[in-house]
Formats: sequence, structure tokens, C-alpha cells
Amino acid sequence: MHLSLEQLLRLIERPRDNFLMKLLPQILIVLVTTGLSAHAESAPELSERTVDLGNDVSLRVIEAGQPASGVTLVLIPGWSTSADIWREQINCFAATYRVISFDPRSQGRSTITTTGNTPETRAQDLHTLLDDLNVLRPVLIGWSQGVEDIAAYIDQYGTGDLSGIVLVDAALSNGAEDMAPKSFAGLAHARGMQQTAEQLKTYAVYQAHQREYLADMMRAIVSKPQSNDAIEQLVTTALKTPPDVGVAMRIADSFGVNRTRVLKKIDCPTLIIASAKSGSLAQQQAQTKQISDARFEKVEDAAHAVFLDQPDRFNELVTSFVAKLAPNADLKVARTATTPAPLVDKPVIPTLDHYRTPPKIVKAWQRHKRVGRVRTFWDKLRYGWIVEHPQNVKKK
Repeated sequence: MHLSLEQLLRLIERPRDNFLMKLLPQILIVLVTTGLSAHAESAPELSERTVDLGNDVSLRVIEAGQPASGVTLVLIPGWSTSADIWREQINCFAATYRVISFDPRSQGRSTITTTGNTPETRAQDLHTLLDDLNVLRPVLIGWSQGVEDIAAYIDQYGTGDLSGIVLVDAALSNGAEDMAPKSFAGLAHARGMQQTAEQLKTYAVYQAHQREYLADMMRAIVSKPQSNDAIEQLVTTALKTPPDVGVAMRIADSFGVNRTRVLKKIDCPTLIIASAKSGSLAQQQAQTKQISDARFEKVEDAAHAVFLDQPDRFNELVTSFVAKLAPNADLKVARTATTPAPLVDKPVIPTLDHYRTPPKIVKAWQRHKRVGRVRTFWDKLRYGWIVEHPQNVKKK
């Protein structure tokens, strides 16, 4: 029985029709129930739980979607944010794929800890989480700090267990190398040092005025006007990360390890999505060229949180990228068969090799030139030859 609102109002205006008046409550109940059912079907069912990683660290995890699809998308949030920032993407992708997101350590409702707040240790957390959830060949989607986490994951575990990766609006850090003096860099190096100094100043502001800093940051990363409630929710989540821990994270992300060397290791399909307004747009474009199978997409009219400003465009790019990947059912590759188990109780400590630049290759003709230079008096003095052979020194 289908009645329009106008017909229902006419029924209400006809109290003399006792039979129809008796049916009116039942009709209204059916209409309301049908509407609620349709809404429930359109919204995916989310499950939320806490996964213990050991060493007194646990992560809050959100999961939704279709496990039978054979495709799992893992959404990795940025600095001081939580899985909730991906809500629109979870609702969209869950209709087709299995979708997982989580609060990284010391963020959101996961364990707050003073240790292991680096991309390298968060990569170990991710590896353990994927094992616990029995995720096979996922597509990792990382935004901002999450890009560094994906790079650290690939550095430790390779790409053999991944179907693809999506890097959102962040260039991989080259560590503290830009801070080292370079005689040939000139003005470019001076500008880099100035940018580094300005960045370090923001850390001091963040520590002294955490709430104000976070409120301004949340308004800056989204260009479209947001309600005060939406901004307050983001700020409340970010306040759960203590400022000392937050600063340690930022330093480890930006100045800890040179992760640009991982670019040559990325041999799985890669999608890089950048805001047209991004300060690192040129870097992201240049790094795309260093990846063997990478595609670069620039999104207009979007700030740093591209997926919040342009969700339809972002979701379309990810959906088309995933659709072209080889289905997991055909690959039949089990996780961790050859991957070493992570040492969660031993946070990764960067070695000296992480900070060294590759040695320069000295060609044969350069060696001859170097030997030839020793013939001068001052080079003889410098290399000690004059001390060993004083009789051969010609006096003027």
C-alpha cells in the first residue's frame, strides 16, 4: 500500500472514516520502518575493536566492508589524527572492498607511549596488525605522516606482500641531509635552512599553545569551510597526543632517516595523489619518476587533506587504481611466509648507514690526477712524503 503525504493528510482531515483512522498508526509505522531500513542498508556496518601488539601497546581498529571481495584497503591517518578522519572513505569503499583503518600508537584511542614514535616502529606495528587481522596483499593508503610509515614498511618488509600503495600529499623525507652545509648549494641551501628553522619554531608554538596550534592547523589542512563541531572533533582527537610525544614524532618523520632511498625499492603499482596547493608538489612529482610503476594525480581546489576537500574525486582515483590491480584470488600468495616477524619489543633504532650518503666512485683517471697532484711541494708536505724522503726535495 503506497500513500503519499498529501493522501495521509487527507485521511487525518476525515475523522468520520473510522476504519481508515484505525489504519493510520500502522501505516505511519510501516513508512518509518521502511525508511530506517533503507538508511541502514546504505550505511556499512562498522566493527571496532582493540588489537594488542604486545609490549603494552594496543591499537584501536575500525573494520568494515566485504572480506570476500579479495581486496583489502588499509587507511593510515596522518600526524595526531585517528581512523575517524577516513570515515567518508570507509563508507564509500566498504560497499565493494574490505576496509581497515586504525589509530597509530600515541594517537587517538590507541596506547599513548613515549617509545617507538617513529615511522620505523609504526611500520612494525602495521605488520603485526596485518598478521593479526589475516590481511592478504593489502593496498596501503597513507596520508601525510602515513606516507613515511609506508616507506618505512617497504624498507623493512619489501613489497612482496602488497598489491599496491597510495601516497597522499607528502614527499618522502631525506632526513637531516639538507641541514648539512654544502659549499655548492648556495642560495638553495640557505632557503632550506630557513625553512627548517621556521619548522622548528612551530614545534615550540605547538608545545606552548597546543589547542590553539591544533585548531589553526585543522582549519589550514581543509580548504572548504568546516563547522565548529567538526574542527573541535579533530582538535579533541589531536589533544590526546601529548605535545612532547607529538614533537618527537615530527622530528622523527622529518629529520630522522633519509627515506628517499626507498623509492628505488618500490616495485608495486603506486598512485600518488597531491593537492595542487601542496608545498611539496614539485618533490612529489620528482619522486614519482623514481618509482618504476607510479602514476601521479594532482587534485585542484583542495588543501592538504585532499580526501576531505574533494572526497568524490579522491574516491574515484582510488577506485580506478584498485580496479586495475591483479586480483588476490589469482595471486594466491600467503603473507609472512618469507617475511621476518617484527620485533615489537625492540623499537627500530636507525643505524649509521641510514645517515650516510653513498661514497663517490673514483674513476681510474681521477686516481691518476690525485697521484699527480702529490708532486707539488705543498701536497708533498700535506701527505707526509717530504718527511719520509727529505733528500728528494728540491730547494729553490
